[in-house]
Amino acid sequence: MSLVFSAITPHPPILIPAIGKDNLNELKNTSQAYKELEESLYAREVETIIIISPHGLISPSSFTMNLSPEFTISFEDFGDLVTKMKLPGDVGLAYKIRESLETKAPLQLISEPNLDHGSGVPLYLLAQNLRSANFQRKQTKIIPLYYCGLDLKAHFQFGQLLKKELVASKNRVGVIASGDLSHRLTKDAPAGYSRQGAKFDKKLIEYLKNKKTSEIFKMDEKLISDAGECGLKSIAILLGILEGIKYEPQILSYEGPFGVGYLTAEFIFD
Repeated sequence: MSLVFSAITPHPPILIPAIGKDNLNELKNTSQAYKELEESLYAREVETIIIISPHGLISPSSFTMNLSPEFTISFEDFGDLVTKMKLPGDVGLAYKIRESLETKAPLQLISEPNLDHGSGVPLYLLAQNLRSANFQRKQTKIIPLYYCGLDLKAHFQFGQLLKKELVASKNRVGVIASGDLSHRLTKDAPAGYSRQGAKFDKKLIEYLKNKKTSEIFKMDEKLISDAGECGLKSIAILLGILEGIKYEPQILSYEGPFGVGYLTAEFIFD
């Protein structure tokens, strides 16, 4: 099988050392989980990473795939003028995906070489070993993908369609669903406090851990809205890709010291 790695990652910019500084101590579980994911990604010799982000171009009714020969990761918007990385895009696989899906699902292409932080944070933290090994292996390429305004079921179905092309690929593919859970866990949270925030996070993690995918799509819409999350649609696409594949969920960490739920998980294939 060409799909060899899949994960859920949070994307707080404070995980970047030059930005987080002393605050990194508050996210030590997430930082450790990222190290475990980095080792797993490296061990599986991933050649192409599809990163699903909530912070690129979000269309009301069309999924978006970012196609560029090269991408730049930078955190200048967060005051870090030093930390940068460049990664090549997988133009060939991106075109195959478009050809396969263009009559089956709403999908538009853009070409934006500067990555959003929803893509940039996970890729920067996970690609260090891959970059150092590129002289020995094929250079790891990426395809950024952004969800849309359609409902959760449409995102799951899009993932199912996407899986067919990924499984047929000759490359070793990894898929990362980038997204944070509730932004309303505490009184000083970015979106304000809601007691529904912790309830949403607990339910979602329980369903993921026990592979109760159908229960995720039955979650109360008001609960989801009140939680103020940004990762559920990324996760829905990933679950569509994983549908029919034998896997074991591994929750590596969950914490929310700044009022936002940060979940890191890997789905291990049999």
